[in-house]
Amino acid sequence: MPNAVKEERDLSFKPVVNAAPRRLTGRQISFYNEFGYVMPLEGFTPLEAGRNRVYFDDLLGKVKKTRSDLDAYSINGFHVCCAGLYDIVTNPVILDHVQDLIGPDVVCWGSHFFCKQALDPRKVAWHQDASYWPLTPARTVTVWLAIDDADRANAAMMFLPGTHKMGHLKWREVALDKAILNQEIENAGRFGQPVHDELKAGQFSLHADMLAHGSEPNHSDRRRCGLTIRYCPPSVRSLIPAWHGGAVLCRGSGAGSPWVYHSRPVGDDVEARVRSIGAN
Repeated sequence: MPNAVKEERDLSFKPVVNAAPRRLTGRQISFYNEFGYVMPLEGFTPLEAGRNRVYFDDLLGKVKKTRSDLDAYSINGFHVCCAGLYDIVTNPVILDHVQDLIGPDVVCWGSHFFCKQALDPRKVAWHQDASYWPLTPARTVTVWLAIDDADRANAAMMFLPGTHKMGHLKWREVALDKAILNQEIENAGRFGQPVHDELKAGQFSLHADMLAHGSEPNHSDRRRCGLTIRYCPPSVRSLIPAWHGGAVLCRGSGAGSPWVYHSRPVGDDVEARVRSIGAN
């Protein structure tokens, strides 16, 4: 993003005030305000989690069959064209937790599977999600839903607690042959000890879009796949209008919002989405 666009964004953290939450406790909301995340939370039963894994495996197989050059990180934004993924991002249990943090009007504007295969040598460098996005104000909450079990051995995500309240942290570019994303916060060690987001398949965490987080290479022989789902209130807007085109109105009213809302797709139109992905 151009620096001129970055300067127009409000990247401050606004503490959550909610006297009557649906799912989260008052203590959990206070913890989120102080440290920037909440975990672990129960989203799917073990049986349902198994179905999620089968669904992802099938989706990845269809993507690879259509474009063999695409890797396990390429399933990005498929919630607008795949009914199965649409159903996950509109899951009422997940939405209850998200609503406790952003209010009754809930927009899903993004989804992305972060699938670290066994022995994947690339890290996800320390970064703040909102640094990548042309959105303002910074009010997106990310759900990280475990498709596989995620633990320290297979490179579970890590948080740097409290960094969501420190504003936009200075970063440098990192080569994409070493990392999945190209931003790396400088001298991240000064922010203290990281917390590992260890989750069983079907569990999820919530984190603020300004919280610094990342993950190590996966040195284990086990895959570690998670689905990130991005939710915000409809008052959030993009400084790049094209970003408004891939949203789902999950709850409440989206009146007066710039987001373009998609209804539930019929089936999984993987080929159409894959055709829209630029060649590697």
